[in-house]
Amino acid sequence: MKILVVEDDDLNALLLEKALKAYKYQIEIANDGQSGLELAKTFEYDLLLLDVMLPKIDGLNLCRQLRLEGCQVPILMMTAIDSTNLRVMGIEVGADDFLVKPVDISELVARIRALQRRERVMTSTVFSWENLQLDTNIREVTYNNKSLHLTPKEYGILELLLRNPRQTFSRSALLDSVWSSFESPGEEAVTTQIKGLRQKLKAVGMTKDLIETVYGLGYRLREHEKQDSTQRSHNHSLNKTISHTELLEKHKAEAEVKTVIKRIWEEFRENRLGEQLKLFERVLAHLPTGNRDSQLLEQAQIEAHRLAGTLGCYGLHRGSEIAREIEILLQTLNFEKQCPPLQLKKLEKLITSLKKILHQQPSTPATPPTFKIPSARVLIIDDDTVFTELIKVEAATWNLQVEIVTNFTTASSIMTQRPPDVILLDLTFSYSQDNGFAFLAEIAQHQSEIPVIIFTASNQFRYRVEAARLGAHIFLQKSVSIDEVLFAVRTALHQHTTPKAKVMVVDDDPIVLNHVKTLLLPWGFNVTTLQHPQQFWKVLEATAPKLLILDIEMPDFNGIELCQVVRQDSRWSHLPVLFLSVHFDAKIVHQVYAAGADDYVRKSLMAEQLVTRVLNRLERTHRQKLTVHQTP
Repeated sequence: MKILVVEDDDLNALLLEKALKAYKYQIEIANDGQSGLELAKTFEYDLLLLDVMLPKIDGLNLCRQLRLEGCQVPILMMTAIDSTNLRVMGIEVGADDFLVKPVDISELVARIRALQRRERVMTSTVFSWENLQLDTNIREVTYNNKSLHLTPKEYGILELLLRNPRQTFSRSALLDSVWSSFESPGEEAVTTQIKGLRQKLKAVGMTKDLIETVYGLGYRLREHEKQDSTQRSHNHSLNKTISHTELLEKHKAEAEVKTVIKRIWEEFRENRLGEQLKLFERVLAHLPTGNRDSQLLEQAQIEAHRLAGTLGCYGLHRGSEIAREIEILLQTLNFEKQCPPLQLKKLEKLITSLKKILHQQPSTPATPPTFKIPSARVLIIDDDTVFTELIKVEAATWNLQVEIVTNFTTASSIMTQRPPDVILLDLTFSYSQDNGFAFLAEIAQHQSEIPVIIFTASNQFRYRVEAARLGAHIFLQKSVSIDEVLFAVRTALHQHTTPKAKVMVVDDDPIVLNHVKTLLLPWGFNVTTLQHPQQFWKVLEATAPKLLILDIEMPDFNGIELCQVVRQDSRWSHLPVLFLSVHFDAKIVHQVYAAGADDYVRKSLMAEQLVTRVLNRLERTHRQKLTVHQTP
């Protein structure tokens, strides 16, 4: 079942997406009413979940417009305003149901199931094939009363085949029906899911294969009396490793939802809550001045509205009530010429109470990704003894043994007697004529197997180029923190000791580049990041990556243009290209694939999908090369 969620609060949208996916629903997100309208008109959905307060087109007008254009999809509306008039308006414009925020996930799922039952009142909700039963009301599959734990894709394929017993579905048709428009996997994904479904059915005792492969056409439901002649092939175990997502789906949906809520709450507290509180304090300081800033008040009102819904979804109901009170009070103050002292005092008390409630909530710090690297020796060649001693002290917590030298003569002696695992090298010394480039060239000639990290105060581009030419692994400036230095050391060690697949990432946001690198490094990738697309072709030819990751919007050259250039060159025409972007507009996605992209990942889902997509794309490319080489 596909659900379109139209919600402008990113965190609320993410929470709804995670929670509903745990119940095996396919979820797509739109962040404003206009995008929601375009998606609802372009793609087929089984249900629309609309917020009332939306930018561009509000939820009520969006619902009205869809109904006027003949859309019959069930619509469930949500709002943080508990108003009878608003609910009546929602029903009058065509909504099928109405929920007041904070939304309880179990109630939301119950309402969705009720709308499903209402929509399918004329059709059977329990499908059978021999002793197999699929109950669409509770989304449960059993065989001889044994429950099957299916992934959302496996469930979707099985339901589609059971609903259409005489229809043959091509892989492309299955992708369109079961996968969301944003996932865009290859057709091999269908084969993988069907294999997994067959394996699970056999594991619970089914002796016949209910899915018939129609060679050259696709798949269909096998008739009861037919005997599956290919049953022997299912005695073999699946070769494909079960993904992390599939393993999680074996757990109960309720447990997964709790975990998701906790993690998103931690991210919310760290990244967004502080900004909202500061905004409220700015309003509090601004109101007594008498200079009315309506834009500031409206912005604070919107944030209070969002905060009320967000806190309610996390179970902080008292905090949600206070945020709603702040929203109502700000709305009142925005229409008054002067700020009454009593209302100002009330606003101050509400903000203070909100802070207390939020600070009382437990917060577990996020655990950084860990690298299973044994103790390693680091040689630091630098005459800045104060900073290097600080690095040495902190390095002990990273399981690194540091040795510091202040001249190249001593460094050469150590390199001969007890070579380190990694070198941290300054290029210029304050009180010496020693040349770091000459020493780097010596290492490249005689001990190139030791990774070298350049660590210097200079930001001259020619230094970077020369260091790269002489084989330096990483280039750091001394403005970075000690943790960043040690992370770079650990990264160099990991890259050096792990089989590498080169990945090039192009994005004008350095935070995104760092995050992508952090996600990919533990999997053994050799990651090259590029912030300035003007240097794209030079870096591409220098690194010769096995996979390219592109952002869309960048200065001078956008990602679509870079992809087109790659596809026009015979050397890179088969290079896998994956786009990473905040966009989800159907037209932009179409442009991306028209330019020659192989895959598309939304940045909001990067942490969950990026590694899997990269691994799958590289694996697919490897298989294609093997097929070409094996073809006589």
